Amino acid sequence: MLTLADLVRNRTMSTGMAATLALAAEERRSMLFVAIPRLAGKSTVMQAALQYAPPGTPMHRLSRGAGPGLGIPAAGGGGYLVVAEVSPAGFEEYLWGAEVRRVFAALGSGFSLATALHAGGADQAFEVLTAQNGVPDDQAARVDLVTYIRSVGPWHRPSRRVVSQILEINGVVDGLPEARLLHRWSEPDDHFVDVEPPLRVGTRAGTLERYRAEFDTLEPR
Repeated sequence: MLTLADLVRNRTMSTGMAATLALAAEERRSMLFVAIPRLAGKSTVMQAALQYAPPGTPMHRLSRGAGPGLGIPAAGGGGYLVVAEVSPAGFEEYLWGAEVRRVFAALGSGFSLATALHAGGADQAFEVLTAQNGVPDDQAARVDLVTYIRSVGPWHRPSRRVVSQILEINGVVDGLPEARLLHRWSEPDDHFVDVEPPLRVGTRAGTLERYRAEFDTLEPR
């Protein structure tokens, strides 16, 4: 399993991006990872980020195979609800429609969410959640971060995978996110840019600087 450090070294993301994702997981923020093509690295980046959740954090990996409850603990108890993908594809670990609405409703019981879906950015991702799956705005707004990943080259054999944007979600109105761009990748000069500091991430566990210091020591491969 690749780590955030690995993804910094191979230039999938910047040190600032890695620090934001690490702190978000430490604070048990709800995170959504999106990309258009298959094999873009959504699950890889998600699992790398989740390694920074506090030790002992329950990881409830949901599935239709777990029955009507999808594996969501009835008594609450916190931890992450991990959905492999929001998709109608039909795999047991892929959830859609009423199943997705059930997951988002459960976030009010103290759970956090980590999931992925196919979309070309935050607006399209929330259109999938709200318009296509019927998640109400107030529940969709429980997503704290959206990480958009680009796949460069043929989808089945990309020359590179890169985190193109990380956005913080500060609300959802009529199905559209109120998003702040925190980090982006500038494709013309292959340069990562820190745009704005987060307003939500970092208010529980402290500043990003300790994670930045950790990742800044890494050298690209």
